[in-house]
Amino acid sequence: MSRPVSSSALPIAHVVLRILIVLNWLVGAAILALLVVMPNEQWIMAAFKLSPSPDAERLVMGLRAIAVLGLAAIPLNYVVLKRLLAIVETVRAGDPFVAANAYRLQTIAWALLALQLLSVVIGAIGKAVSTPAHPRPSGCRLFDQRLARRTPHVPAGPRVRGRRAHARRPRRDGLTWRSPSSSTTCSTTGG
Repeated sequence: MSRPVSSSALPIAHVVLRILIVLNWLVGAAILALLVVMPNEQWIMAAFKLSPSPDAERLVMGLRAIAVLGLAAIPLNYVVLKRLLAIVETVRAGDPFVAANAYRLQTIAWALLALQLLSVVIGAIGKAVSTPAHPRPSGCRLFDQRLARRTPHVPAGPRVRGRRAHARRPRRDGLTWRSPSSSTTCSTTGG
């Protein structure tokens, strides 16, 4: 075993992780309180300035489903934070390269995958309950548009050939580039 590591970042990380663990449980309690104590549909409709309609009822049910999924995320967040805290402890002890940390990282990865799947389900619920009268928030659409602009589309035409045509992307600055598999020079300025 190595000697303990002294770094100013490790005590800060330790304290921050402990605070995040407590905040995680407090957020879970707040979500639970909103689900149990305030299930009043009129209160939700008044908060969102909705008039009684089938669309509004669907929106309220969607919000409740998202809150339940938020409750499911609390233990997953706890798993991630506790494992990170244990990893920080082994680093503070001076022996970070232990088998237990590898298992902790694997558990963190599975928990993050589960959290990501929960976010996909939450997004699907949001899309299902949105209507023309109550569309998704503009930030979601803006993010979708930015993502679509950043996804390159390079058609496999006469200027881009070869097995790995999908891997070659033209530069946006208008410069020419040389294909790695052949001596073909391609220009991004032309049509």
